[in-house]
Amino acid sequence: MTTEIAALTPDAPQPSLLVVCLCAAWCGVCRDYAPRFAQVQAKYPQATFLWVDVEDEADLLHPLDVEDFPTLLMATGPEPRFFGPVTPQLEMLDRLVKSQLDNAGAPALADPELAAVVARIRAKNTP
Repeated sequence: MTTEIAALTPDAPQPSLLVVCLCAAWCGVCRDYAPRFAQVQAKYPQATFLWVDVEDEADLLHPLDVEDFPTLLMATGPEPRFFGPVTPQLEMLDRLVKSQLDNAGAPALADPELAAVVARIRAKNTP
């Protein structure tokens, strides 16, 4: 009960949004998308943005199968909220990030393997 009350308190910290772009170094679309990703990152300092190479970090991402680039993984706190390929447009990424920030209480994706990947990514990237 105390946890629920704390979650409803306006001053309680909100779970952080994690935005992960899953790409590959050899992918030209990914290279072109990187500056757009950085531009949206600069607009939302309250979120954590990470660029993850699917080949360099295969163990971290296992068992996810990324076939299309760019693919985004978004999570609020420990809960995955979005996972899938996106068109490499700045506006698309901006809308997705804004939507996640505006709807922090949206339901999580019911995928334990995806949640495990989120936990590993957060653990590796937390100081």
